Amino acid sequence: MNTFGRKFKLSIFGESHGEGIGIVIDGCPVGIPLKEEDFKADFDRRRSGARGTTPRQEPDLPKILSGVYKGKTSGAPIAIVFENTNIQSRDYDEIQSIPRPGHADLTAHNKYKGFNDPRGGGHFSGRITLGLVAAGYLAKQVLKEVNFDAKVIEVGGSKDIEKTIDKALKEGDSVGGLIECRISGLPTGLGEPFFDSAESLISHLVFAVPATKGIEFGSGFEAAKMKGSEHNDEILDADGKTASNHAGGINGGITNGNDLVFRVAVKPTSSISKTQHSYNQSKNKTEDFNIVGRHDACIALRIPVIIEAVAAIALADLMLIKE
Repeated sequence: MNTFGRKFKLSIFGESHGEGIGIVIDGCPVGIPLKEEDFKADFDRRRSGARGTTPRQEPDLPKILSGVYKGKTSGAPIAIVFENTNIQSRDYDEIQSIPRPGHADLTAHNKYKGFNDPRGGGHFSGRITLGLVAAGYLAKQVLKEVNFDAKVIEVGGSKDIEKTIDKALKEGDSVGGLIECRISGLPTGLGEPFFDSAESLISHLVFAVPATKGIEFGSGFEAAKMKGSEHNDEILDADGKTASNHAGGINGGITNGNDLVFRVAVKPTSSISKTQHSYNQSKNKTEDFNIVGRHDACIALRIPVIIEAVAAIALADLMLIKE
């Protein structure tokens, strides 16, 4: 399904090369100032253009269809749509027979019995995340004094990002990346034990972002190598401030008032220039093939603002549940 949330609810729709894409946000508090140009700063962070990103350029101009009256949210569902204008669907003719290794082409074909739209990845495309960024902007307004800061800290296992991307481009290959997100100013008490823990809901939405393959909070997997005396965060005052932050700002699924810190692993883009080998469904055999079209050599470069957005959506939902 394409819907998330208990209080701050959202549904995404559209395909990469369809008429357009969009999002419907229900449960947004009333009275939040909102105009179409407010999204621009976050949209610009997601936009392609930097070295290592796809040459496909879309204006990403939002059209607010409902839920805003006289420049402020009205309480009605907010529907936002974006037109797709720069498409080259012929680039995807071959993958209807030869699914790309590492991509959702085959699983989508099998699940939807061949009726899915394969152009540009269809509904599985990273293009759909534009709606998540729009919802994330609104979620950040719900959280007001909370600050979100996500950035790429390494690509291809190296902190020399430019050099690693240059090498991948020369080889016609792609590289993955690691993104760290730090959220400060959160109140204590957001999250529920077990199924609706703060980690659970953030992780749920992080894995809705195409290409994400892993997440860790605080010390993450390094915690498995530590002793309790090393991992325990010394509590310094009645507000719960700690000397270290191995917990990543969450205890028992509930925010503890310290910075919420997590990292996300992003896989290499599946579409690469190198010759690959895959199964040709129409010929019933495997064969070499080459992917054409416009693709990111490192999709991780465009994902930090999306990670901020999905974290904000999850936390805004928890904030409204708490109220």
